[in-house]
Amino acid sequence: MDKFLKEILEQPRALQETLSYFTGEKGLKDLESIQKECQSGKYRQIIFTGMGSSNFTSQAAATLFNDLGLSIPAFAVNASELLHYQKHLLQPDTMLVCFSQSGESFEIRELLKIRPADSYCIGITNEINSTLAQQANIALISKAGKEEMTSTKTYVSTALVSFILGWSLHKDWNEKQIKKVEKLIEHFALFLENYQSKIYRMIDFLGDLPALTIIARGPSISTAHQSALMCKEAIKIPAFSMLGGEFRHGPMEMVGNQTKTVLFAPLGRTYIQNIKMAEDIARFGGKALLITNSEYVSDNPNILVEKVKTDDEYLFAIEAILPMQLFVDMYAKNQGFYAGSFSHGAKVTTVE
Repeated sequence: MDKFLKEILEQPRALQETLSYFTGEKGLKDLESIQKECQSGKYRQIIFTGMGSSNFTSQAAATLFNDLGLSIPAFAVNASELLHYQKHLLQPDTMLVCFSQSGESFEIRELLKIRPADSYCIGITNEINSTLAQQANIALISKAGKEEMTSTKTYVSTALVSFILGWSLHKDWNEKQIKKVEKLIEHFALFLENYQSKIYRMIDFLGDLPALTIIARGPSISTAHQSALMCKEAIKIPAFSMLGGEFRHGPMEMVGNQTKTVLFAPLGRTYIQNIKMAEDIARFGGKALLITNSEYVSDNPNILVEKVKTDDEYLFAIEAILPMQLFVDMYAKNQGFYAGSFSHGAKVTTVE
């Protein structure tokens, strides 16, 4: 078995071990410590930051924090932009949350050097002995295990950690949320038991991909960004991720018979808008692969529906990456190579 697929198949275990950690003594103690810090009244804002997959996760985390109505507003800022153009945001009254799966990303290490000495930094990482884990005030550890290829299991486990942090600060990390995460893990395992026919349908539907546009709203925009990154990084095709609202403001004009799109449409506040977007793309001649947890059915040959089971809109953003991961793996094999290895860079980016 190739390494990329192997790491995809390890995701249920990665999610389970992450859940176990944050229902265990050490994880709960760390969450409680952050709760107390946030309640101290010292902080006027929380900034989430990262690069690549970690940057996308930070965007979903900020969305959750603000959606929950936490007393401290949260913002996501790309780590490179924060380092070079927005570093004045790094003040003692800013809580900094740094995402880095390796804990060694160049920009994150540089931010740790310039943050105020009396500021508070939370590190979210997969590596307990990394620079980030050692230099942050507190480190929340995802339990994905070693990963060599394009991010799969580290992406989903890190996203889960960020959501657990938000729920904890809102005092919602309880038995009800834990049951939801357990269901998510079950859904991952079930999907992986018999996925081949589903992915072949997706490949046949989309055909050759000179380019792919991936559209989402809310927390699923992180999944759209990660899907586009996987397509560029693992199968070397131009792929673009866009907010659904932004696609209406100009890009819809490019839709025609050669347009290939993926849309994430979870049940939630913008479900109707997402469905209407898919239908309009199909009406204008484009193809729309719709990934949803609804019972939506279409007889339009330009729409293909792929269903996942998770009903929570935030946890949907984690499960919905799974069909795209498997699509990337199988598309690469159909093109005669294995997905996920690096031609011009490395797993950990240590230069700028």
